[in-house]
Amino acid sequence: MRRKRNIVILLLGLFIFLGGGITTQAASTRTIEDNTGAPVKVPKKIKKIADLWHANNPILLMLGGEDKLVATTKLTHDNALLKQMYPKIKKQAVPFNGEDFQIEELVKQKPDVVISSDVSQISELKKNNIPAVNSMFQDFDGLKKTVTLTSNVIDTHSAKKKAKKYNKQLTSDIKKVKKLTSKAKSKPSVMHIVNTSDLSKVDGTDTIVNQWIKTAGGKNAIKAKGNMINVSAEEIIKSNPNIIIIGGTTDKKALKLLKKDDRFKDLKAVKNKKVYGNPTGIFMLDRYSAEEDLQIWWAAKTIHPELTKKVNLNKKFKSFYKEFFDYKFSNKEIKQIINGEVIK
Repeated sequence: MRRKRNIVILLLGLFIFLGGGITTQAASTRTIEDNTGAPVKVPKKIKKIADLWHANNPILLMLGGEDKLVATTKLTHDNALLKQMYPKIKKQAVPFNGEDFQIEELVKQKPDVVISSDVSQISELKKNNIPAVNSMFQDFDGLKKTVTLTSNVIDTHSAKKKAKKYNKQLTSDIKKVKKLTSKAKSKPSVMHIVNTSDLSKVDGTDTIVNQWIKTAGGKNAIKAKGNMINVSAEEIIKSNPNIIIIGGTTDKKALKLLKKDDRFKDLKAVKNKKVYGNPTGIFMLDRYSAEEDLQIWWAAKTIHPELTKKVNLNKKFKSFYKEFFDYKFSNKEIKQIINGEVIK
């Protein structure tokens, strides 16, 4: 009888021990749902974050993740303005240069979690038992989702509070810009060229570029779907847009570039001098940027100047950076950003 009782006690003790181990293990992790809806198990306390998407790094920094960042991208590491605002970036490892991914370099940093927009990267990370969340998005709702996701990775009260504040302002500003531009008598056709290196590479529909064009009261001159797609010169000529915007340059350089191109010099936008360089701030405002909130105001002023006379871009830009990045730009720097000049 005593022997049976001892066995029962032993089994009970073993059950409690194993149960306690399971409880402890469960308590040491938490689950985050990434932008694809995939559940990702991460350490409950995240101390080291690797951010391998150029566009997401400013979001991470905006939300206060500088002290947790241990690895970044070359584009982020070489960004003079970001290094000025967040000096610790200079010390971070660079396992991803935009094309080549050095998994060995990343492993050395022992990140608790990796933020990425690349499916193949994430697959490789999982094989190495490194938790990775996919933060890719294609529209305003996706941007807000990414801001929330990033705040959940950082997992501080201040990060979550700022994420909510940012998402609230973006939602509000989208409504305000739409209300302003809804009064327009017509919607000018707008073509967005990715950058100056290839004038036939444009942004089509089903993109965040298409969304801000529509929000600002325009219509995309390109009907094909997708980001950074190559179209023929004939297609561009046929679309003959009212307005052309080129990423990563200034108004003056953008117009000069198209004027000297025999294929495009006779386009309506070129002849009417309706060619503009897209602003560049901490990141390019035209795609995947936390500064998308500023892009919609700039685009509205560019597409419908007659409806946005009371919009003070200088004031909006200065206020945004102070509010969300806790950084005060000079009037000269704000002018440079709006003019599409990269601050160095």
